[in-house]
Amino acid sequence: MRLDKYLKVSRLVKRRTVANELCDAQHVSVNGKVARASYDVKVGDMIEIRTGNNLIKAKVLQVTEHATKENASQMYELIK
Repeated sequence: MRLDKYLKVSRLVKRRTVANELCDAQHVSVNGKVARASYDVKVGDMIEIRTGNNLIKAKVLQVTEHATKENASQMYELIK
C-alpha cells in the first residue's frame, strides 16, 4: 500500500492530500530515510511524521485496505 494511503487509512493523518503534501515537503520518513508518497509500506516499517513541533513515531503492525475508526489504531504502535 502507498505511504500516503496508509497514513490516511490508519488515521495518522486526516486526509490523503495532506499526507501527500507532508511527503512532498519531506516531513515523513520511513526507517530513517525521507520517503515519497509512493513508498510501499510493509509490516515492521518505522514511520516518523514531523508537523511543526510535533513528532509522531509509529511502527507498522498491519497493512489493510480499509479500517474502521475502532480498528485503525491496531494498524500501528506509537513509539515514545
